[in-house]
Amino acid sequence: MANAPHLTLSLQFATKAFPEHKAVLPRATVMRWVKATLFADAELTLRFVDADEGRALNRGYRGKDYATNVLTFAYAESEDDPVTGDIVLCCPVVEREAREQGKPLEAHYAHLIVHGVLHAQGYDHEDEDEANEMEGIETDVLGTLGFPDPYKEV
Repeated sequence: MANAPHLTLSLQFATKAFPEHKAVLPRATVMRWVKATLFADAELTLRFVDADEGRALNRGYRGKDYATNVLTFAYAESEDDPVTGDIVLCCPVVEREAREQGKPLEAHYAHLIVHGVLHAQGYDHEDEDEANEMEGIETDVLGTLGFPDPYKEV
């Protein structure tokens, strides 16, 4: 059996306005979600932010003037480079989406963290084939973690 990928993980909670979010995101839990998604050694930072920071990052890097749920900044320049990246999750957007979708906050965070980690490894969803592949991996990983298919209509 192959060795599990090595993970160096930094968690940053940039906002104190969402203590209930930090409560559902203990380091060991987030580490388990990230490791379940990795196919290679990685050094990742997950940063949990408020709407102002989320909006500023989305505007500055994607030219979209609104806060989005998750942004991934992947730094590997080739497939031979180690997986390195910053994954930014916007707490108020994640909370609103979870509520609107009738999902537990923890389940929505798990999905978005898995999604962001896949992006850090080079996966994308720019076309239908890529989207189907990425969604399939997300569904499989989340299933192994005990979460339902995030794309299945409730």
